[in-house]
Amino acid sequence: MSDEPIGGPVNHPPHYNAHPSGVECVDVVEHMSFNLGNAVKYIWRADLKSDNPDQDLAKAIWCLERERERIRKAKL
Repeated sequence: MSDEPIGGPVNHPPHYNAHPSGVECVDVVEHMSFNLGNAVKYIWRADLKSDNPDQDLAKAIWCLERERERIRKAKL
């Protein structure tokens, strides 16, 4: 673990619970597969973390496409 104090940029940056619900994204996505969790993470923070929400949404789409491909391969 980091020696950083709680609330710092690694352990708890402001955008982690800036969502209007007050819920922290990690509390939701830790129950999902890697790709789905990452997609939700990018969607969740799209307008909270960066000045470029389009980039976060593009990353979410990339993760979803990767998950679709993983599922397709698993069915073969």
